Amino acid sequence: MGRVTAVRRYPVKSMLGEALTAVRVTERGLDGDRRFGVLDELGAVASAKHPRKWGSLLRCRSELADPDTARVVLPDGTVLHCGDAELDKRLSDLLRRRVVVSDSPPQQAVLERAVPDYQGGMPEVLRDNVFVDETGDAITSGRIAAGTFFDYGMVHLVTTSSLHRLRANYPAEDFDARRFRPNLVIDTPDDPGFVEDAWLGRTLRVGEVQFQVTLPTPRCAVPTLQHGELPAAPGVMRAVAREHRVPVLNLGPLSCVGVYLDVVRPGVIRVGDEVSPTE
Repeated sequence: MGRVTAVRRYPVKSMLGEALTAVRVTERGLDGDRRFGVLDELGAVASAKHPRKWGSLLRCRSELADPDTARVVLPDGTVLHCGDAELDKRLSDLLRRRVVVSDSPPQQAVLERAVPDYQGGMPEVLRDNVFVDETGDAITSGRIAAGTFFDYGMVHLVTTSSLHRLRANYPAEDFDARRFRPNLVIDTPDDPGFVEDAWLGRTLRVGEVQFQVTLPTPRCAVPTLQHGELPAAPGVMRAVAREHRVPVLNLGPLSCVGVYLDVVRPGVIRVGDEVSPTE
């Protein structure tokens, strides 16, 4: 079926993350993933899905320092730890609004998403809920997964065959896997693009861990943004919209790359682990 070619964790939501060779996976996903979030004064969770407001977070890199905290590398190279008041101040300056880094998701946390300009970028049922905020962007707002800083699924997987198909059909665009912020990149050299569509509802064994494949992953504006040294790629999501729009729940066809996973059996995942169905 394939092998794990990359493992990535994002200790602070919407910041750049870290590449790992091995990681423990619990019922709540990769250990330390989205452990922290950036909150504004109203309790909204910062997300680069609203790029004009929060996109600068992708200029910062987060790394787990120990089980209880993460270090953040700011755009100028300064390294500060979550819980340090100076980090809150520096991020507030960067984002031009008062924020704090927290390890406690608000009970009714709000997450904002800019309305994309390509087909399949948002469910049509949400059109009536669109409004223009103080940035001048049209946005929708929703809730994050209860008790977490995850939007929905706690583990996200993409396959190399899907990225290769997108590159082959749209060679002018940059489909670097890091743009899609996966936890796991699975090398599937002998499979056609979007082979993961056929995995929906199945149970996968990845090293010691078992996952249930739950949903295709709808994409937002984030893959089009600058990610550290990766430049902005404004055409990426229009290409995905032309290539791969699939039904998601009762939301209609959405532009998707990758799938969400639920953890069935915890354990350790390592780069190079084999991926196989359990049935």
